[in-house]
This record gives sequence, C-alpha cells and structure tokens, in this order.
Amino acid sequence: MADLLNRWRAAARGAGATDAAELDRAGADLLARWREPHRRYHTVDHLTAVLDVVDAYAPAAGRPDLVRLAAWCHDAVYDPRAAGDANERDSATLAGTLLTRSGLAADAVAEVRRLVLLTAGHAADPGDAEGALLCDADLAVLAAPPEAYDRYAAAVRQEYAHVPDPAFRAGRARVLTGLLALPALYRLPPLARRWAEPARANLTRELAALRAPAARTLPAAPGPGRPPAG
Repeated sequence: MADLLNRWRAAARGAGATDAAELDRAGADLLARWREPHRRYHTVDHLTAVLDVVDAYAPAAGRPDLVRLAAWCHDAVYDPRAAGDANERDSATLAGTLLTRSGLAADAVAEVRRLVLLTAGHAADPGDAEGALLCDADLAVLAAPPEAYDRYAAAVRQEYAHVPDPAFRAGRARVLTGLLALPALYRLPPLARRWAEPARANLTRELAALRAPAARTLPAAPGPGRPPAG
C-alpha cells in the first residue's frame, strides 16, 4: 500500500497539487475506498492494473499525471446498487473535492472530473489523448486471456449478487452490446493492434453465454445498478 500511496503523491504533485497534508489525507481516503469489502473486481488490483497501463503509455497523453489522478478516482465511489452512471458522477464529485482541497488548480480539477465521467461509457472523442489513455487502461481486462477474463466476469457477478440472474444477464448484455458497438474498443494504436481482437472475442463469447437458451426470456429492465465493463 505504501507504494501505491507514493504513486498517488507523485501524480498529484506532478499535476500541481500543493497541500501535502491534504494530499496524504486524500490518498488514504481513496485507498480505503478501493479496499471496501463489497468489492470483488473493482479493487486495489484493478486500480494498480489501470495505473500500470497509464504509466506504460504515458507519452501518448499531454498531461499523463491528470490521467493518473483520474485513474485513482474513477471507481472511488462504487455502489453496485446505484442506478445508471451515479457511481461515475459521485466519483467525479469526490475527485473535485479531494483535489481542490489538495491545492490542484481549477482547470486541472475540471479535467480530472471530465476524465472520470468518461468511464461511464468509455466513448472518448477523436483527438482526446487523455480520455483515450484512461479508457483504454480501464478496459484492458477485456483483452485478457480467456481464463483471466472469465475470472473478471465472475468477480463482477459477485459484486452484483443482490441482482436476480435474469435481470443481471439483461443488464450485463446491454453493457457488452454497447461496448461492441463503440467505433473502437481501444483508441491508442499500439493497444488497438494488440487488444482489439481478443477483447471482441471475449465480449462476444460472454454475450453468447448470457443469451444462451436458459436466458432467452430476459426482462427488459436491468435491475438495480448497471453491471460495469471496467
């Protein structure tokens, strides 16, 4: 955990945060959120994986430290019972509060908030280098080997254990269909070349399982919450 907190401090200072004490408090708050007991996929492991991709492809973004801060904040609020994009909106609000207290400039805070909100649909506009880097990093798991992808999907299902199976299948199928309909799953050329094909194969395979004969009478409503993609 100490290494992660050091990464938080380095990113925040690199982005221009000035209040060291508030910065430490913010990092501890975020880390506690990422370690909440109800999480099964959206854990410190996911945060670390996203940060690792951001670090590896940081030159693709003009302000990579802001992308790192958005990575820290993007699932900071994670309530599987929340409706729609409430988690992303609440995470963006939290990011604004913590980063403003830490002395980050208003324009930088606004950019982090914008990036966090992008993770609701992962639809970064062409030319949005920071948005592309964050969305690609958040969706990296989709391109994992099939066994690892299946563990990810199972962990998401555990987070939504309160949702009846038919409703979960319907909601999750809509999320996967939306991802497959994106103009591009990955925007950074090196990641698109490596990850697009295995990601589409994994998504198509899970979608077929969700639509298997036992699930053909799925209701239209997804139930509480929206099973996430990343």
